[in-house]
Amino acid sequence: MAGSGPSQPLNGTGHAGRTLGSGHLAALLPDPARARPAYRHLAQAISELILDGRIALHVRLPAERELAPALGVSRATVTAVYDLLRESGFAHSRQGSGTWTALPAGRTPHGVTRLLGPRDTAIDLARAAPALPHRTLADALARVSPQLAEHVGTPGYHPYGLPELRAAIAARFTRRGLATVPDQILVTSGAQHALTLVLGLLCRPGDRVLVENPSYPNALEALRRARLRTVPLPVTEAGWDTETVTSSLRRSVHRLAYLIPDFHNPTGCLMPAGQRTAILHAAQHSATWLVVDETLTDLALDGPAPQPFASFAAPGGSGQVITTGSMSKTHWAGLRIGWLRAPAQLVTELAGQRIATDMGGSVLDQLVALDLLDRSAELLPTRLEQLRTQRAALTAALAEHLPHWTWQQPRGGLSLWADLGEPIAAELAERALDYGVRIEGGAYFATDPGVFTQRLRIPYTAPPDTLREAVHRMATALADGLPSSAATGRPHWIA
Repeated sequence: MAGSGPSQPLNGTGHAGRTLGSGHLAALLPDPARARPAYRHLAQAISELILDGRIALHVRLPAERELAPALGVSRATVTAVYDLLRESGFAHSRQGSGTWTALPAGRTPHGVTRLLGPRDTAIDLARAAPALPHRTLADALARVSPQLAEHVGTPGYHPYGLPELRAAIAARFTRRGLATVPDQILVTSGAQHALTLVLGLLCRPGDRVLVENPSYPNALEALRRARLRTVPLPVTEAGWDTETVTSSLRRSVHRLAYLIPDFHNPTGCLMPAGQRTAILHAAQHSATWLVVDETLTDLALDGPAPQPFASFAAPGGSGQVITTGSMSKTHWAGLRIGWLRAPAQLVTELAGQRIATDMGGSVLDQLVALDLLDRSAELLPTRLEQLRTQRAALTAALAEHLPHWTWQQPRGGLSLWADLGEPIAAELAERALDYGVRIEGGAYFATDPGVFTQRLRIPYTAPPDTLREAVHRMATALADGLPSSAATGRPHWIA
């Protein structure tokens, strides 16, 4: 039996307090009249939303008497839905406290499976991350082996990061136009780890956070799990609207804003210098922290790499800018090396926050990262030329096999943001897997459900022949027909 207490107001995370509002759940679910029996249709939709992260685990579902009118069904139907969820392991009941979401034994959340390798026969277009040549890694390991031997006689804990790596990252910022000292650098286990540390230190549940729409899905998930109220800022093919961003910063109190100004993921847009200056000015006057994701900055394919975002601030105006970066997009995600640049005092506080989770990163990985960064002038041009070749192969294949799709060629980054002309992205992604291509629909990148259903993010990180084959398979899947509405009528929103 579902709990009888009233639902609490929804916050920006997909749950309120620990109770899911009946109105919000009804908005996420498909029309019960579209498939019969309705209770099975609704139970399947709720289980998919739990796996996708749109409904959090361990939250209370709405009372049956509240959800029934919200859905326009009988209370008996909702009772049957909850019974089926309990039978399948997606819910459990507590005497006197309602029905709560759960994860069945043996089931893996979609956010985890997307990071795993695809089926043996599948071409992976879901992960926009390049591979690292074997010889490059082997050479780096050989070079760092003597340095590693010097470290094994020490405890090996470096909560701030290896001093020499911090110094190299600081020097990199300085060369790019933003004077930086090692005390302003914290080495992390990737840029996602850096963001999570920042949210844990600076934010509290219910805080308002400005975020681009669309945006990087794992960042959106981090914001939801921190129970923050996300305020979307549209990013179109034309980029950001300066007035919208600055007025949002001035109009309301926001704890922070998360931005990807360099070859934005997924649209590929590059923010002009004038917009950067205006946003920095507005954020400074509103006392809003800016978290600037620069993981794609070095991947400039049609021109020079942009200067650091914080370098556009007026003197003394970059004190509330936190810049994150990593090795994942330029070198290899398997290293799990990232960093953040922030005021030295904040770096010290974040290092304290970090101790509670991992105490410090791998010394070996940091030594390899240091070696690769020192050789960037040698390695990066080859990587950029490879990406240009792959981008050209992808756009040529799309023009040949799917000429009705449209896109704007990005000046850098790792992917295209393709417009399919109709809202079929989720259905195509589902069918494409049967043809050996793994890709995600545009809704995966949305701050709100139900948008970007006509979009696909298509990375060009695979070899040219693989990209051409992937496009051919997607075109074949589309020509052979997409799944029927009965199979895919439920929303495929992804956290």
